[in-house]
Amino acid sequence: MNRNIRAAALACATIVSFAAPALADTELKIYISSQHQPNIWRKAIDQYEAKTPGVKVTIETGGNTSEAQAQYLNTVMSAKDPSLDVLILDVIRPAQFAAAGWTSDVEGKDLSSYLPAYAEANTVGGKTVALPAFADAQFLYYRKDLLDKYGIQPPKSWDELKTAAKTITDGEKNPNLQGLSFQGKAIEGAVCTFLLPYWSQGKALTNNGRLSFDHDAAVKSLALWKSFADDGTAKKNIAEVATDDTRKEFQAGNVVFAVNWSYAWAQSQGAESAVAGKVGVARLPAMAGGESATCLGGWEWGVSAFSAHQDEAKKLVAYLSSPEVSKFMAINASLLPTYADLYKDGDVTKAAPWFADALQVVETAKPRPVTPRYNEVSETIRTTVNAVLAGVSTPEEGASQIESRLKRILR
Repeated sequence: MNRNIRAAALACATIVSFAAPALADTELKIYISSQHQPNIWRKAIDQYEAKTPGVKVTIETGGNTSEAQAQYLNTVMSAKDPSLDVLILDVIRPAQFAAAGWTSDVEGKDLSSYLPAYAEANTVGGKTVALPAFADAQFLYYRKDLLDKYGIQPPKSWDELKTAAKTITDGEKNPNLQGLSFQGKAIEGAVCTFLLPYWSQGKALTNNGRLSFDHDAAVKSLALWKSFADDGTAKKNIAEVATDDTRKEFQAGNVVFAVNWSYAWAQSQGAESAVAGKVGVARLPAMAGGESATCLGGWEWGVSAFSAHQDEAKKLVAYLSSPEVSKFMAINASLLPTYADLYKDGDVTKAAPWFADALQVVETAKPRPVTPRYNEVSETIRTTVNAVLAGVSTPEEGASQIESRLKRILR
């Protein structure tokens, strides 16, 4: 009898010993925007798995606009769904997600090595609520081959751009060639569309969290974009154009100038691009008499507060935010580094030569208003920009609408 009990116990022990490795595996799920080249992030994650036995990471991809991603993540986080462990967040959202209790603090990481704007964006109430994934800003992409053909330098002002676009499109006589593409759809990019010329006039939207609105500058900003649609520099239905539409149109060879983020560079140099080797990147033009201004972008890694694997998720986030991965993604995906010294790294500048001049643009990029009610601010601006471009409102009406709504939001 005792012999049988010992045999049974031995059998149980054998079962447990074989089962233990499977139980020891930690499966993490990471959410990455489909816009941000998840196939390249997969390669970086493969390297992490190779040196972190027992951890397996799957990727879930989502919509290709900031709004689509936010809507999905809002639903998941509101439900306290533990299925996601790590989230990629637009730079405007770490404070919002932390305030809602949706992300866990990521302590023990020295943020002083990052570009200051990203250390600030991920610090709330003295706590680190997320870690930088990659930096970003808006730039002017242009057809270098066409500008060279007509002896034109990259424009320093929006008026110069308009003149250059007309010269080139008239000369090319290609009915499919647009002078300029930018974001007019009611998406987050349209907030930056409004702010670029507004800031260029030396105006601020907020001051210490309170509204600082210049009505005349707002009218001029909206009127500038509407004029591009009205005079044919941009397509008539520019109000329907989202960020990746601009990228696709430029990559297809159908645009002379395009306002876009850094990710568009890698796409424009791919085997399927009609403009590979023909692309230039420059600072955005300024309003007459003003200074060039650009919108701070970038994405951050957050750990879901509802993840059952807090320690493992935080270790993964620390790795994905490391200089090693920042360099890997700069070389392989043309995503701007979050570390200043990588902009001078020979391997990085060989892969994306224009990165050598990008640091000063990123460092001087302006952040969108920092407020817990940013979603309301964003909706106000982007829907108004869209309405003006669609001809539903005039620039004057649009400026008044933005001002009156923001006065109620930013009191």
